[in-house]
Amino acid sequence: MTREYIARDPRTGRPIEMNRRPKVEKKIKSETGPWVNLSQSEILQLFDGTVDSIPKRWMNATHSLTLVDAVRALGKFQGHHVQKSYPLLMQSFESEDPAIRVASLQVLPEVAVLKSDELFDWLSVLMDDSHPDVRKAASHCLSVTSPVFPSGVESILANELRSSDRLRSAAAWKGLTGLCDTWPEVVVDHVDSLLLEEDTMLRTKATKLLRKIVNRGDSAVWDLISWSLNDSAVEVRRAAAKTLPSLARKESRIATLFAERAIVDPDSDVRLSAIKAIQTLDSDHGRARELVLKGTRSKDVQVRSACIELLPRLFGEDILRTMASDLLKTETDATIIASLNEMTFDASLDGTEAQKNAQLAPSAPVPAIDREIAEAHGMRVGLEPERPQPLADKPPSEQSTTAAEQAEKKPAETATAPLYKAVSQDEMMGYDDDFEDESPDDDADYF
Repeated sequence: MTREYIARDPRTGRPIEMNRRPKVEKKIKSETGPWVNLSQSEILQLFDGTVDSIPKRWMNATHSLTLVDAVRALGKFQGHHVQKSYPLLMQSFESEDPAIRVASLQVLPEVAVLKSDELFDWLSVLMDDSHPDVRKAASHCLSVTSPVFPSGVESILANELRSSDRLRSAAAWKGLTGLCDTWPEVVVDHVDSLLLEEDTMLRTKATKLLRKIVNRGDSAVWDLISWSLNDSAVEVRRAAAKTLPSLARKESRIATLFAERAIVDPDSDVRLSAIKAIQTLDSDHGRARELVLKGTRSKDVQVRSACIELLPRLFGEDILRTMASDLLKTETDATIIASLNEMTFDASLDGTEAQKNAQLAPSAPVPAIDREIAEAHGMRVGLEPERPQPLADKPPSEQSTTAAEQAEKKPAETATAPLYKAVSQDEMMGYDDDFEDESPDDDADYF
């Protein structure tokens, strides 16, 4: 593959703009609650046991905040103050109270942004906690931290994706889906390993993620799509085929190769996805034309219908009528036959008189200057009616004509005047024959 061009500053040589799709930054969203009103000194007092509870107003109500709320408020320690909150959080992981362990897992993502160190080791331990609430909180924490800390939760995520517990695996898949926006290359590694699993459901769910990263990944994603299209399970092949239309908009050549393979798949859904990819491809692509022509002879009615609908986009009217006539010889479906008959219809030959006339080219318009000259000499242009000459422009002898005389002359002129008067070029230009041919007798007298 050719390297992408990078514009550089001619003075410094540094890239002006990297021609690379920017990553989406995923930030940890801090949750709010009564604990946000606790100050750092009050949090330390609750941890030291100096006080058992502190009343605080929140949402028009008074709450009595305890050590659980103090743990939840450890995210308020920012900057260098995180050195005070980190030991308190590690202490909370070892608490015998399940509520405190749950609170420590809830605040873990906020603290990990500043200092992670051993936090994800504790997350791995609490995933198998004896209390169900703690395990549930740990699964939620994994789904939140996965898009931001892919390396920290890599092994935890790999195990949870294959968990037999439906809730734990659902949280892990949610985290892996979030990784598609932030770190697609990490998703490629997870999908690569999941496609080797014997469980069809795991391979299917992993293949469905390829649709989210097909426009953000590189050639590694193409390999995963290729492997999935060869999978023995039809569910996996269907999921892989649905990525082809999106791939066709980015990499037409790779999508054409995959569509050529998918269009002969025994499953009809896979073949239809291949047709959708071909519809997205450039109509001028030679290989795409071959796939469409091959599809017009397919045994699947849906594939034949879809390919025949593409023919007007790929070929001109003359070639299209010839191909449609050839396909009508073997076609048996009534709907496709009706569509082919429309392609073979030629309005200029088989249409009604009005349709044939509509195909004729209109005559060229008379130039404006020629029209003005003809009208100035009282002549008509084409089939247009002759315009009456204003009375002021007529000679005095003609102006005295009475209205009765004009009425008598008008029917006669209308009856005798031809519908169309041919105008010669000399008459239109206003030239008169000023000279007449001299007779031979005049020439004899002259001599």
